[in-house]
Amino acid sequence: MESSIKQRSKLPVIIVANIGTTMKEAKDNVSLILDIIKKHNIEHYYIHCDAALAGAYLPLIEEDPKFDFKNGVDSITCSGHKFIGSPIPCGIVVVKKRNKGNLAHQYISYIGSLDTTINGSRNGFTPVILWYIIKQQGRKGLHKNALESLELAEYTQNIFQELGIASYRNKNAITVVFPKPSEFICKKWQLATKDDYAHLICMPGISKEVIDNFFFDLSKDINLS
Repeated sequence: MESSIKQRSKLPVIIVANIGTTMKEAKDNVSLILDIIKKHNIEHYYIHCDAALAGAYLPLIEEDPKFDFKNGVDSITCSGHKFIGSPIPCGIVVVKKRNKGNLAHQYISYIGSLDTTINGSRNGFTPVILWYIIKQQGRKGLHKNALESLELAEYTQNIFQELGIASYRNKNAITVVFPKPSEFICKKWQLATKDDYAHLICMPGISKEVIDNFFFDLSKDINLS
């Protein structure tokens, strides 16, 4: 990235920082990105953080999650159907006030309004669902869910270790990565896989009993093979 910026130092820079990749929940270092931008005297830049999963819980467990607006970020997206638990796929985008106007500038004559999510043709029910969940659980409830998910991820890692199966988890991640098991296990447990590895995401609502049942099947499958 730095090499690319250096070669184009007179051009504006747009960066999408990943705050939790899909398979391994790895996180880009926003502070390092900003240091590189400042090092090469980039005057105009925009940093967007894709925090689909981790954006809903990291700010609750880290005093400074490093991808906040005070850290130089311009916008953040977060899914509502992942950690928060909306039954309908949806997402949230939060932007700095000065960038808000760029999101709704097209005037639609037949509705007599700007093209915005609430006034447009997009699903208006999902914001109500998110509002309800957040109001119902509150910061304390979501924080409790975050701590329980992290505890379950650690519990999962410990069982992998007891079974002699290599696994790893990024810092403050609820995703546990491990070697891809048999097709039978992958299909039965609907595991997401890539290349030679798979993952378990310890979402709120997943109990230790579910994890134990998974390991029962995995152990039996390993012994049979």
